[in-house]
Amino acid sequence: VQLVESGGGLVQPGGSLRLSCAASGFTFSRYDMSWYRRTPGKERELVAASTSAGGSTNYADSVKGRFTISRDHAKNTVYLQMNSLKPEDTAVYYCNAYLGPSRVFDYWGQGTQVTVSS
Repeated sequence: VQLVESGGGLVQPGGSLRLSCAASGFTFSRYDMSWYRRTPGKERELVAASTSAGGSTNYADSVKGRFTISRDHAKNTVYLQMNSLKPEDTAVYYCNAYLGPSRVFDYWGQGTQVTVSS
């Protein structure tokens, strides 16, 4: 099983980035997918989540209206489009795949750094 994130980097406030998470080794279409982020000294935060079929999404209040999660089942990839970025969005972003509400299977990527700074 692999989750490989990409797309992080340095961006100015107000800018945009798109994170990608390429999944392999499991049946992507059966898994709910999420993006989390972590900053030093803070708890890990759920940023956005998508159900297995992609029909339902939810977002942290802090990113609503700015971030969009989407998934491409043909490419086994989940994306996080981040617009109007703020310095407080600076964090390591992690891709997460899990099966069912009890998380019978729970996989994580290695993380990608996003830095929002002028």
